[in-house]
Amino acid sequence: MDNFICSKCGACCRNLDKSIYFAEYDMGNGVCRYFDEETNLCTIYDDRPLLCNIEKAYDAYFKEYMTLDEYYSANYESCETLRALNN
Repeated sequence: MDNFICSKCGACCRNLDKSIYFAEYDMGNGVCRYFDEETNLCTIYDDRPLLCNIEKAYDAYFKEYMTLDEYYSANYESCETLRALNN
């Protein structure tokens, strides 16, 4: 895989309460304080936290532990799990 393809569904931004790593961005209801629920987009996308940037997070934290394809697969699987929570 060349790049992670985000569907822009917003499921990850609506479920921050599922991970301690995003607690500081949680408005208290699981939704990211920078998430625009009308557009499903991040209001600080260009300056988003490192963990919210799939490619940069891989380079910073995960490349020593898994291949890029494994990392993308894990993220796609997480996306599906979070989407199921919102349906």
